[in-house]
Amino acid sequence: MEVKSRHHLRSDDVSELESTIGAQLGVDVGGDSYELVELEGTEFDLVLVDGDPLVLYVDDEPFLTVRGANACDPESNVVTVDAGAVSFVSDGADVMRPGIVEADESIAAGDLVAIAEESHGKVLGIGRARVDGEEMDGDEGKVVDSVHHVGDDLYDFVV
Repeated sequence: MEVKSRHHLRSDDVSELESTIGAQLGVDVGGDSYELVELEGTEFDLVLVDGDPLVLYVDDEPFLTVRGANACDPESNVVTVDAGAVSFVSDGADVMRPGIVEADESIAAGDLVAIAEESHGKVLGIGRARVDGEEMDGDEGKVVDSVHHVGDDLYDFVV
């Protein structure tokens, strides 16, 4: 991934980012420095919070990266998967209903979600919900499309 440009966010952009992520995930990113990194050849832009890639923009919507979610421990918009789904989610697979242990009922179809594993609560990926949280439990069907996961280019990105 090549960096197209880098610049610090204005204070009103920082306020909007913090309030959006706070409302979605119930966390405070709480950094002193916010730098937008526009990337070549990818649909994402990153925000470095105090130098760490903690936030990404997906379709102009801010959300935590996998690293950001593990640093901030989201309280909402989380889908938890069982041990059998861990290797698939870590490889970028979409999330299927049988692998889901728990899903935040406030999730609406189209929301970005953090995908966590049940044993330690570590976030393995970020995805977009296909259905509402209360409809995620079941025996078959894809319910979360993978957007970003452990080990992908974005996860391994270093400035």
